[in-house]
Amino acid sequence: MASRSALISVMNKASLAASRRMMRDFGEVENLQVSRKGAADFVSQADITAERVLREELEKARPGWGFIMEEGGQVAGDEDAPVWIIDPIDGTTNFLHGIPHFAISIAVMKADRLIAGSIYDPCRNEFYFAEAGQGAFLNNRRIRASGRRKMADGLFSTGIPFLERGTPESDALFLRELNAVMQASSGVRRFGAASLDLAFVAAGRYDGYWERGLKIWDIAAGILLVKEAGGFVSDFSSRDLMLKSGDVVAANSALHMPLLKLLRSAKD
Repeated sequence: MASRSALISVMNKASLAASRRMMRDFGEVENLQVSRKGAADFVSQADITAERVLREELEKARPGWGFIMEEGGQVAGDEDAPVWIIDPIDGTTNFLHGIPHFAISIAVMKADRLIAGSIYDPCRNEFYFAEAGQGAFLNNRRIRASGRRKMADGLFSTGIPFLERGTPESDALFLRELNAVMQASSGVRRFGAASLDLAFVAAGRYDGYWERGLKIWDIAAGILLVKEAGGFVSDFSSRDLMLKSGDVVAANSALHMPLLKLLRSAKD
């Protein structure tokens, strides 16, 4: 059984507290108050409520820490204090359409270094967590990236560009990348929650994942999970700049470079 640190216990408690109201709202999704936040980018009252609960719980447990939040923006903490990075509902569009695939993502960063991360899937009651140098876990068991070594055996995931996030050029590039990975692998999935895509890579469910233009709260926790599960994560140029660029390529240790090469070939 995994031993959870005090920090991970705080993150778990906050996630559970936020998920209770969230799941009640999900059960009555037709009645949610929903406003448009931008083209194909919805924000619901459930997002706002979940973020408020998370902030209250985390502030109570760790006063003085800063926040980077999807809805509430950036809140400065004490000098040299760690920063919470929060996505209250990653997969909001799934949530609003009654699709049970979304998550609460929380990461902790100190001096630009990720030190802890958690992703909670309330529909499956699955709590993924990791701390730097301590491994990755799902509920009470250790998880590791898959051991598959051939692209042909691999199952991959991605995110499809939508409306204002893409351009004709980026959309065309994505289609070339998708075709290349489809031709080389056993399949590609698109489920609409980046945090869970990364968690699934960490757990060995997916062998790899790629996507461009994400926000720091979409990927921070998942990046640490993949690394602590023995996987590799980079941007499309093999650099460790994912949190700045929002571009992510994650895979197990054997398939990360082949996936990168395949994606690069689609660009040429």
